[in-house]
Amino acid sequence: MKRTVLVTAASAVAALVIAAPTASATPHAVHVKGGHTSVTVAPAVAKALLSNGIAPIVTRAGKPSLTTVGHQPTLKATYPITGGSLTSSPLGGFIKHKGGLKFTNVFNGRSLEVKDFTVDLDKGRLTGHVAGTKTRVPVFKLDLSTAHVKLGKHGADATGVTLKLTREAAGALNSTLKTKVFSTGLTVGTADTRPRF
Repeated sequence: MKRTVLVTAASAVAALVIAAPTASATPHAVHVKGGHTSVTVAPAVAKALLSNGIAPIVTRAGKPSLTTVGHQPTLKATYPITGGSLTSSPLGGFIKHKGGLKFTNVFNGRSLEVKDFTVDLDKGRLTGHVAGTKTRVPVFKLDLSTAHVKLGKHGADATGVTLKLTREAAGALNSTLKTKVFSTGLTVGTADTRPRF
């Protein structure tokens, strides 16, 4: 009798273990209602852009500010989050923003603006809409290995996400601005995102 009870209990536990993946196969998604994302340009990159006549300008509804990294001055841009959907296990989904970043070559007057950024956690990239076109391009690859992520009941905080310039963005910037300052894989800076549910 005792052996029968033990076998029955073991079978029940095994059934639960086998059934568990099925129960969590569809991750629960939460709707993103607001928040903000800040992008801090690496000081060396900011210096290289300015020395080559490339002025990065934060466009509405983004807000520019000056900050320091390692006691060196640099540019910081903060963008409001307008919506999205996130899952916690596995971490995924997307976050939408308003505002943009306009690069202008002061030597020849040529410019390129990318706006309305979307953070795509499933593909590990940030995309943007090229102003004046219907084209959306991958702007940055997201390196989450450097990030610190905290998930709460009403929001999430991801700080220190490394942003690396994509091949498509580097090519478009160099071609449009007639410069060679942008390169594929360039670590442009870091992002801190704080979506609220």
